[in-house]
Amino acid sequence: MERSTVDEPAAARRNQRAVTFEGFVAARGDALWRAAWLLTGDHQLAEDLVQTALARSWRAWERVGPEAFEAYVRRTMFTTYASWWRRKWRGERPTADLPEGPAPGSDSSARLDLVTALATLPRGQRAVVVLRYFEDLSERETAEALGIGVGTVKSQASRALRSLRSSPHVAREELAGG
Repeated sequence: MERSTVDEPAAARRNQRAVTFEGFVAARGDALWRAAWLLTGDHQLAEDLVQTALARSWRAWERVGPEAFEAYVRRTMFTTYASWWRRKWRGERPTADLPEGPAPGSDSSARLDLVTALATLPRGQRAVVVLRYFEDLSERETAEALGIGVGTVKSQASRALRSLRSSPHVAREELAGG
């Protein structure tokens, strides 16, 4: 069977793009933004968090390598998120009436309720919940990403889930996956 040489340069370019910083951002940017949005509960803050983490991490691209870079960026993102909580924010506070929200019972309403419930959690518990249950990382991977022990991940997840179960913002069906 004869191989076509026409596809080889295109495949090589795709592989080369996948191992560049720009390729990483193009491939994983949306997933990073989702995690940031779940942490912050705000679209613009999520964008700022991802951009800050990527800006702080890009110099380490060659040192860390493409295989471990996502974990490195996520760790940077979570430590940046934690540092934002530590400093006082003196930005604008909206004072006007909010626009009309989504219809009650809609999927977006349930998502906003979940984000509201997540916002009530302490930052460590919130980070554990986002990594474990939204990013689907194992307990060990979550511990590595946050720089904490596996036992701490387990206890933080347990406390967070207990808080979420009793939250008035989240219906039991949402936590059960139904």
